[in-house]
Amino acid sequence: MATPLQKAVWKALKHIPEGRVTTYGALAAHLETDAVRAVASAVGKNPDAPATPCHRVVLADGTLGGYSAKGGAETKRRLLEREGVAVKDGRIVDFGRVLYRFEDVEKG
Repeated sequence: MATPLQKAVWKALKHIPEGRVTTYGALAAHLETDAVRAVASAVGKNPDAPATPCHRVVLADGTLGGYSAKGGAETKRRLLEREGVAVKDGRIVDFGRVLYRFEDVEKG
């Protein structure tokens, strides 16, 4: 059974456009919570990957981080590159340009 936070995280993931990424911290801020670890845990438990694009969430420094679906971080890299996000040495290239912010999305 999913928690309200998990459901909110999974709903928010659907707003991240193809070719863009966000961070766990930005996702937590959008949901108005300081529980970044709980948000990251919810991202990792996404039951509908990659249709619900948890692969578009990366670490604050632009590194990929993990991916709980089959193939791990390598699958995450391939999915992002297929969407036009360049990755080099496990880090998003031109991170600031592809970083998605949730400013225009309703919370929760």
